[in-house]
Amino acid sequence: MKEPLSSRWYWSLLLAIASMLGLMLIVVMIVDAFADHAPEPASQTAWKVQLRGVDDALKRNDLASAEMLWSKAYAAALKSRHWEGMVAVGDAYRRLGAHGGFRETAAAKARETYLAALFRARNEGSVEGLLQAARGFAELGDAAVVQRCLAVAQSVAAQTRDPRAEERVGAFAERWSASAGDWSSGHHSDVSTDHRTRREGTIR
Repeated sequence: MKEPLSSRWYWSLLLAIASMLGLMLIVVMIVDAFADHAPEPASQTAWKVQLRGVDDALKRNDLASAEMLWSKAYAAALKSRHWEGMVAVGDAYRRLGAHGGFRETAAAKARETYLAALFRARNEGSVEGLLQAARGFAELGDAAVVQRCLAVAQSVAAQTRDPRAEERVGAFAERWSASAGDWSSGHHSDVSTDHRTRREGTIR
């Protein structure tokens, strides 16, 4: 009995996603391997300064300056070796792409940064970071990757034995299920996405 066409298409899609994630994981691991192993405190926040410049340049409709500053922010986020900067630069590049008319290119780059954030958050045991990555992928419409993020977040939350962390993962999962995967840039979870207002001491 022949396998239904829809079933073959589904498994082909899953294999394609798995291949993409595997390749991107290798890229992230190589980048992290060559990054400084003991970054100075300033490198943890340098990307914030550059991203403020990106937003200011966009307000002036100065795309050239915005792209240059974003490149510096991206380099600083890579050097920081933490998830927060990678999420922030991914969000910023999507704003840049929307402003400059290259949304698809921006989305592809954002996927790379969100994936890097996902692996870094997992290594740090950060529930917040995993949910931030999930939010980014949700807004890009990458349903399969969102489910993977949530699975990892649930595992990390269980390991922390922090009821608040488990509640946050559950709340996010409920919103995702209720939305039927139809998220947009304006549909955010309760996870803060503003690097300028994020408070210290948030759930990990």
